[in-house]
Amino acid sequence: MRIGVPTETKVLESRVGLTPESARVLTAAGHEVLVQTQAGTGSGFEDTDYLNTGAQIVATAAEVFADAELIVKVKEPQLEECKLLRPHHVLFTYLHLAAVPDITRALCDSGCTAIAYETVTDSQGGLPLLKPMSAVAGRVAVQAGATALQKSRGGSGILISGGPGMAPAKVLILGAGVAGSNAAEVASGMQADVTVVDRTPKNRERLTAMLGEHVKTAAPERIPELVAEADLIIGAALVPGAEAPKLITRDMLKTMRPGSVLVDISIDQGGCFETSRPTTLAEPTYVVDGIVHYCVTNMPGDVPRTSVYALNHVTLPFVQVLADKGWEQACADDPHLANGVNVSGGAVCLPVLRS
Repeated sequence: MRIGVPTETKVLESRVGLTPESARVLTAAGHEVLVQTQAGTGSGFEDTDYLNTGAQIVATAAEVFADAELIVKVKEPQLEECKLLRPHHVLFTYLHLAAVPDITRALCDSGCTAIAYETVTDSQGGLPLLKPMSAVAGRVAVQAGATALQKSRGGSGILISGGPGMAPAKVLILGAGVAGSNAAEVASGMQADVTVVDRTPKNRERLTAMLGEHVKTAAPERIPELVAEADLIIGAALVPGAEAPKLITRDMLKTMRPGSVLVDISIDQGGCFETSRPTTLAEPTYVVDGIVHYCVTNMPGDVPRTSVYALNHVTLPFVQVLADKGWEQACADDPHLANGVNVSGGAVCLPVLRS
């Protein structure tokens, strides 16, 4: 099969769909790999790194799409890329379509089959292709939040760790899944005062077992009280494939100290704060009612080298089976991969997107 890797076009998205090592595995199996020139530069890979694996370098995205059958990306295609998709294409990437109805319509119009990393499941009901980037996003969120708290960045001027004779920042994390757990681990490691809210006692107990009693947990009923006390809030709520629940209202912002910070990891799925709107790494923050909002839709893209290797570790086996069998046979053989099919034949396939 001919596998295409275009350069990502989302603002300051530096990741790439395949590492050179992944390209080597695929070419060794007899597949052709077409990589757009400089697609890997942002992640530290040169064109020669791909050429040395047997991959081909092409000049433009149009050439990649024209010649390839399986398109492997990182982020959802932008509208200009959607125009290059055809019914014979299989697109394998993060999609997060609940937050981008215009992209959903464009994918349907193209007639392609679009398989989303974030809705592929495993035998335990987990999301194995979302997990590594959720872990990275949770960790980046704490770094981003700590920076946004600095006075020069518009924050309240609080050091997240505190210091001798100084109280640490109060960090509230909404959600104890992969992103929230990783955020809690990093925030507690930075000596912040951490509270994690999750609706399920099982998740709260798991987090306590993992991080110890110094990371506090709470039920959602306490959100208004905890918001008023927080210096940094990290939103990590997830409903697989659907829009994120809105857990913090605009009215709640009025109870917070000016210069406090909201970081919305869930922004890919519409965000879990009422005042969230997507931002980019070029302009990551904005202020509403005195509260700094960081709502970058591709947080792991700010650490591309780490992210690309973590992502390829879990996506490559699926790329291999799609290339070896074709998408229809691969999905027939693996219902967990079939759960990743969001769009095919001009229609939305994922039930949660149709509701």
